[in-house]
Amino acid sequence: MPLLHSKILGQGQPLLILHGFLGMGDNWKTLANQFSEHFEVHLIDQRNHGRSFHSDEFSYELMSSDLSEYITHYNLKNCNIIGHSMGGKTAMQFSLNYPDLIDKLIVADIAPKVYPAHHQYILKALQEVNFKEQKSRKEIEEVLKLYIDEFGVIQFLMKNVYRETKTDLAYRFNLEVLSDRYEEVVKSGLPDSIFEKPTLFLKGSKSSYITKADEVLIKKTFNNSKILEISNSGHWLHAENPSEFYTVVMIFLIN
Repeated sequence: MPLLHSKILGQGQPLLILHGFLGMGDNWKTLANQFSEHFEVHLIDQRNHGRSFHSDEFSYELMSSDLSEYITHYNLKNCNIIGHSMGGKTAMQFSLNYPDLIDKLIVADIAPKVYPAHHQYILKALQEVNFKEQKSRKEIEEVLKLYIDEFGVIQFLMKNVYRETKTDLAYRFNLEVLSDRYEEVVKSGLPDSIFEKPTLFLKGSKSSYITKADEVLIKKTFNNSKILEISNSGHWLHAENPSEFYTVVMIFLIN
């Protein structure tokens, strides 16, 4: 299997960052630059995302295995991992499969449970773009606006549009497979196991991804965990309140 694409910044103890669904490591660039003053930061693109390889196979078990191969390739020890949303589920899966490779785990706004499907309108919008007809970024945005009324979501998705040839634009993510395997992203639970190392769950104050009821589930699997809230933020808590996110994560990592 090919190696995951990454951007590596700074020196010191490894800090691996895993993005969410339809995202890429570059989404975390600003925070990564800050973290790189204290850690060797690995901004990773997961399979079928960003500049990493495309594959017909897609599951958390496979993404966990991809991460293990990445860590082995770079001979990394005592890794700290931050995972947001889908990346958080990958990080949780990885922590249960390879606990010896982790020092501390940070899970951003996702719980170890099955979620109802809720991205279908975004996938539908992305599928409506025809790159043979829409030749400019502006034209692509106009199509997305027909289905998505959140400006921030459109801007987030547009970061995945790149020039594949001199005349054609394309998506960096593997839309076909991510659409076909979407159930895998939302419906997957975790193995019945326990991770005993220090774990921090962060939830957005305006987000419903981690509920009060989920806290019991979190403590059952991650028995050395704490759950903190990032103020004035929704699901994209690291982008909506980066300053508080950075401070809370740093306190957790260096203590």
